Amino acid sequence: MRHLIAGNWKMNGLLASLPEIETVAEAAFASPPDVDILICPPATLIWRAVGVAAARIAIGGQDCHAEPSGAFTGETSAEMLRDAGATAVIVGHSERRQYFSESDAAVAAKAQAAWRAGLLAIICVGESEAERDAGRALEVVASQIAHSVPAAATGASTAVAYEPVWAIGTGRTPTIAEITDMHADIRARLVALLGEAGRGVRILYGGSVKPGNAAEILSTAEVGGALVGGASLKSADFLAIVTAARTKA
Repeated sequence: MRHLIAGNWKMNGLLASLPEIETVAEAAFASPPDVDILICPPATLIWRAVGVAAARIAIGGQDCHAEPSGAFTGETSAEMLRDAGATAVIVGHSERRQYFSESDAAVAAKAQAAWRAGLLAIICVGESEAERDAGRALEVVASQIAHSVPAAATGASTAVAYEPVWAIGTGRTPTIAEITDMHADIRARLVALLGEAGRGVRILYGGSVKPGNAAEILSTAEVGGALVGGASLKSADFLAIVTAARTKA
């Protein structure tokens, strides 16, 4: 199974940032990696990002509405993302869950909307620092898997991204043992929920992934790629992570 290296630019990026995507795309064309590369810029840049990517890497969205259209001012549907050239969308990121009060049910509905539009849904799960300190990390993530991942998920339509909330943007990362335990448990939960299809769903790790730790993380059992935040904003850093994935795929 090929690794998926996905960059989440969050609320960062203007037209002047597009050369970073172009550099990644050119590098992927010059030396095709045996990994899948995806960058998710702000919605305002998707159309232009698709142009500079020139089909050499994939472009995705960071969120979508569950409905295909309607009176939802300021929202973007999965169909709109697809129309702009996106091939994937992140749903249920911890920042959406925390700051916009998204429930597991809302995340599941967005995943189904992504499928409806022909997009890969990257469903995010992860525990807070308080939940980990209380020994509830596996329990919390298991509940998110059970209620955020629709039963029709497959490896072709879905990836799951484990992002411990306390590691996102903090420079902190779980130990390799903690990542191993969590990813093994997520795999078991996916198989229990989806049957054999659960073995084909890639499980990405996210949370302060950077060039210095990418190789070790990506060589960990059941880690099928990375969801990269800040390090995806600079092409040199992101390409270093892609290179680390290439050596481990």
